[in-house]
Amino acid sequence: MPLRFLLAILAAFSANIVFAQDYQIDRYIPESSSSEVTMCVMTSSSSVPQMTLAVSSSSATLATSSSSATSSSATLDSSCSATLVKDTTTLAAGSSSAAAVKHSAKSKPNPYNLPDELMPLWNSMSMRQKAGQMIMVFLTSPQFVIENELGGVLITGKHLRSFDNYKERMDEIDSNLKIPLFTALDQEGGIVNRLASFSDNWRHTPSALEMRRMDTTQIHSLAKKVGSVLKDIKINMNLAPVLDPSKDNRGSNSFMEESRRSWGNDTSNAYKVRAFVNGMRDNGIICVSKHFPGYDSWTNSDLQIAISASPKEKIDQNISFFKTLANDIPVTMMSSVHFLRISSRPAVFDANIVKMARRGFPDMVMLTDDLWGTSLRTWASGKTQIAPRKAYPDKDFKRLVIAIIDAGNDILMISYTSKAKDMLDIMMDLCEKSSKYKRRIEESAARILKLKYKMGLLKL
Repeated sequence: MPLRFLLAILAAFSANIVFAQDYQIDRYIPESSSSEVTMCVMTSSSSVPQMTLAVSSSSATLATSSSSATSSSATLDSSCSATLVKDTTTLAAGSSSAAAVKHSAKSKPNPYNLPDELMPLWNSMSMRQKAGQMIMVFLTSPQFVIENELGGVLITGKHLRSFDNYKERMDEIDSNLKIPLFTALDQEGGIVNRLASFSDNWRHTPSALEMRRMDTTQIHSLAKKVGSVLKDIKINMNLAPVLDPSKDNRGSNSFMEESRRSWGNDTSNAYKVRAFVNGMRDNGIICVSKHFPGYDSWTNSDLQIAISASPKEKIDQNISFFKTLANDIPVTMMSSVHFLRISSRPAVFDANIVKMARRGFPDMVMLTDDLWGTSLRTWASGKTQIAPRKAYPDKDFKRLVIAIIDAGNDILMISYTSKAKDMLDIMMDLCEKSSKYKRRIEESAARILKLKYKMGLLKL
């Protein structure tokens, strides 16, 4: 009888251990259920020493009198059986409860196909924090970035010329921001070469036109070396390569070709672009293709509304370059050019053109060019000319932000940093008035967080 009883005790104790281990590895049980589960484990565990004491007492009685031992054993057997039944029931109820909680947590709708590992972070974020992920600003005050919990910063040669000051700012942000930033910079090579401000060693980095003439091994090796430097200076996003066409719709060299920035006129150079992208990725740097659907205007779209009269057939050809590399490049920058043949507005404001860029790639992150660029602010104001840089009406700026969000863009880049707070206020006002905007903002925040998680920026 004592042996059978001891075996039963060991079985109950083992069940407690297994159950406790199961609970510890189940990361998806919400905090609200932890006290209930812990209580079940403690109740069951506490019965073990009580039963052990009963065995000791019974042994003493057994040594004194066999009849007493028989009576005691019978009583003990009955008591222990009842206790074991009670404990087993408690354990079963606890296991059932934990299973129910686990099932409930896993069956809870997962918005926007987020990885399960991201759900605790997602559920802890306010709408303002989610909206903050959509904003990329020119790096100025670390405190501004931290207080507004922004998603990204734009770095230029100006920052790198004062590298110690830049590093100090970035270190402060890294130490205080819950979600790591996208840190972006234009390092195309050639005339768009921010590393030249950092070190003379990189002053003559080859342009896209020159890299097109290199073999893939050379391109990959060069990109890997550049990517290593970018990583060392805390950059994780390169606003390159330029997939804009090398020929305009008349067959002449395009603006981007004359600037030596284009990777070619069609998909024939895709394998060389891929070598560039992979070299960057080897150092944790993601690339951004630009400027969808293919910049083929001779006007500088940063300074005035740029017009393209390219026919749809030519635009489709330009788009094919972006599509061929969409699996390799997870972010696309939208063009500020107005393509007359397919739209009534600049591409970045057109929901149909943004959908073209994302078609077949639902997690593609769409990035705007600088929203404080003169051409975009001019279009939003409905005028042909606008006032000086700082004197821009709030109502026009609000119109610009709403149009950008309506079009489906994910990351809103702006060089006028303090305007980021106005952008957040506008987005929060939209969310309060319409559930459509709440969903719209969450869609973008989810894409951004998924990409940061995939890059390894989020340490969960």
